[in-house]
Amino acid sequence: MFGKLNNLSVWMLIGAICFTSCGDDDSDDATLGIDCGETSNPLFEEENSFVLVEFEDAEFESEWSLINNLSNSTGRGYMLWEGENFFGNPGNGLATYRIKINTPGTYRFIWRSAVKEGVNGTDANDTWLRFADADDFYGDKSDGSIVYPKGTGKTPNPEGASSDGWFKVYRSGNDLDFKWQARTSDNDAHPIFVQFDDAGTYTMEISGRSKGHAIDKFLLFKPDVYTENEAIELTDFSGITCE
Repeated sequence: MFGKLNNLSVWMLIGAICFTSCGDDDSDDATLGIDCGETSNPLFEEENSFVLVEFEDAEFESEWSLINNLSNSTGRGYMLWEGENFFGNPGNGLATYRIKINTPGTYRFIWRSAVKEGVNGTDANDTWLRFADADDFYGDKSDGSIVYPKGTGKTPNPEGASSDGWFKVYRSGNDLDFKWQARTSDNDAHPIFVQFDDAGTYTMEISGRSKGHAIDKFLLFKPDVYTENEAIELTDFSGITCE
C-alpha cells in the first residue's frame, strides 16, 4: 500500500504512529471502545466457563477517560471515572457490555481496579454494577450469607448503598494500586455472583459512583471450574463479534 519506503520514511511513519498512540500517560475522552458501526454492538463470548474483557471495550460518556498508562494495565490502558460522586443514584455515566453465555450456570464476578484519588482504600474505591436480565444477581459470603440489590423485591439487602437492582461494588485495603477484588455490602464484604440459567446474550451495566475509581478489566468465571487464583491468572481475552 505504501510502496517501497526508505529508512527515513520508515522512521517518519513510526514517529507519526507513536505521536497518536504511543503515549504513556495521556488521557482520552469518551467513546473509545470497540467500534461495531451504527447498527451493531460488540458481543463478548464466554468460552471454557469464563469471560475476560478489557474494561475500555465499550462506549463511554465524557466523564470516563481512557488513561493510556500501560505500565500497570493491559489493553489500551484503563478507564477512570472523572465525573461527580453519585453515591446514592446509579445510572450516571452508563456503559453496557453484551455477554454471550454458552455454558449456563453461576459465575463469580470480579474486576481489577485501583484508587486514583484520595489517600486510603475507602476513597474512590467503587463503581455501580447491574445485571438486570440475569436470572439472579447477588452477593454471597462463604458462611452462606446472601444479599440482593435493593429494588429487585428480594431480601436481605446489602449494608450501604443499593438501588433499582444496582450493587455498589467496591475494593478495600491500604494498597491503592490495581488489584483483583469486587465486593458489596459495607463492612460485611460479599463476593459478587451472577446466575445464567440458559445459554444466550445478557447485558452487564456499569455507572460512575466515586470520582477517581479506575478499572482495567473484568472477569466472570464459574467457581466450580476455577479457583479465584486460577481465574485471575487467565490471559485469553474473550472473543468479540459485532451483531
